[in-house]
Formats: sequence, C-alpha cells, structure tokens
Amino acid sequence: MKRSEPSHAVNQVNYQELIRQTAIHEAGHAVAIYLGNRQKLLPPVFFQIVVKKLATDSPRYLSAFQACCTAKVEGGRLIHTLPSTIEEATHDFSREQKQAYQQAFEADIVNLLVGPLAEARYIAWRDDEVINARLVNLNALRYYGGTSDLDLAGEYLECFIADREQRENKIGGLFMEAFAFINDASNWRAITVLADYILASPKTIIECEEVMALLDGYFI
Repeated sequence: MKRSEPSHAVNQVNYQELIRQTAIHEAGHAVAIYLGNRQKLLPPVFFQIVVKKLATDSPRYLSAFQACCTAKVEGGRLIHTLPSTIEEATHDFSREQKQAYQQAFEADIVNLLVGPLAEARYIAWRDDEVINARLVNLNALRYYGGTSDLDLAGEYLECFIADREQRENKIGGLFMEAFAFINDASNWRAITVLADYILASPKTIIECEEVMALLDGYFI
C-alpha cells in the first residue's frame, strides 16, 4: 500500500504538513488492517510500516520520518495473490468458504480506501473545512495520494465482478464503508495516535507487533 505522490505543490503546503499527511495516510491503512479486520472477525495478517530515508546528512536529532518524504505499509492483504476470477479461485470451496473469501476480498479493498480517506479527513480538519462523501468522492481520493490505492482496488474488482456497472455499485458501497470507518471517533483516534507514533519513531521499519501493542494499549 504505497501512498502516491501528493498533488499539492510543495510551495502550497509546507514540508512538515506533507510529512504529516503521509503519516496519517499510512496510519489509516495500518489501523484498518488491524482494527478493521478484527472488527469483522477476520484473521490477523502480517504488515509493516516502512519509512524510506532520502536525506543521509540530516541532523541526528531528527527522527527517521522527519528526514524522509516517503513511507508505505507493506503486506497487510488477506488476498496475497489475485486470481483471474473469483469463481476460478473458489470453484471447489464450500458456501461458507466462498463467503469468507468474498469478505476478505472486500476488506482488502476497504483497507486500501481508508488511507487516502484518512488523509482527506486530516486535510479538511486542518483547513477547517467540511468533509462528507459527496464532497470527497471516490475519484477525489487521487488528490490525497490515493492513485495507487484506487488502481489496486480496481484490480481486485475486475477479478471479482465482470460487469462494469456492478463493479461501480460495489466500489461505491465499499467506499461508504471506508468513509464510515474514518468517521468513527475511536478509529480516528487510533489513526492519529499511530501517525504521531510514526512521526516520533527513529526506526525505518515499524513491525506490525509494535503497531498492535500500541493500539491495544490505547484502545483495549
């Protein structure tokens, strides 16, 4: 889950804000993968947050994140390899197994959408603007680092549903589910807590166990 380059020019939004937007975006993915999947009673899945350092001569007091401008969540997908079609992947599954596979498919798509939606909500809060599903629709997520997330979600849907209109209806419903997730006060608090942790961490890799322990300590 790699955040796309921001559409905002650097001279429009200061560098520290771009860094925080990235942290919020990736924290959104991670919280959805951990808490969102758990809320749906889905199995745990491995992921890690990788921070790529671009500046090698930064002062020692800066965290790894403050000395970089890119970060991404690696792993975290319940469906590791996309099949040609969902029918091909589940042809010998029981009814219950097919339902579980479809639920995992949909959860992965929602978790992709939560990242750019979290960034959109943060920017709206920062700029003292209203955010709702009409103002920030699915296509608008490309303005919040969501191009690669939307492209991957599209790949999921193409092997999930053949009919284009049905795909659009499905992604619309999953978008609303992702929007509800970031609008939940507890989930949003988890996203901001994790984003603060990412920003303060000197590490270039934050393992999922570390994220889980942090969130469990706050929210259990």
